[in-house]
Amino acid sequence: MEPRMTDWDDGSTPPKAQQPTLGKLVEQLSEQATRLVRAEIALAKTEMTAKAKRFGIGAGLVAVALVILLYAVGVLIWAAITGLAEAWPLWLSALVVGVVMVLVAGLMVVVALQLIKRAATRPETIDRVKDDIDAVKEGIHR
Repeated sequence: MEPRMTDWDDGSTPPKAQQPTLGKLVEQLSEQATRLVRAEIALAKTEMTAKAKRFGIGAGLVAVALVILLYAVGVLIWAAITGLAEAWPLWLSALVVGVVMVLVAGLMVVVALQLIKRAATRPETIDRVKDDIDAVKEGIHR
């Protein structure tokens, strides 16, 4: 039995007189290719929006970490001055607070850099579009 072409939306085979012509098939191919490209572009936009959001969060965390670091430097300076001017317990407590602030800021920078690194990768959609174009080219050259 010869394979039957379907041209109808419900998947049924049209009568012999209504089977699509080569022009109709080319028109359908063009419409489907256009829909595929539009869908891939929409997906790429969605991916880029998500990556931009991650990048923004990462940049925000870096900004917060820098503010914390600024306060930590202030505390450490205050601790050094207080330590030189006063007895051991006051400056030691200020020094501990300053060190903890630096550690928190360092942790935030590590997290921020990971978010920025993930946001900087190329969208997977670009690779899929290239694959689609290659498949169409290969199909045309057969």
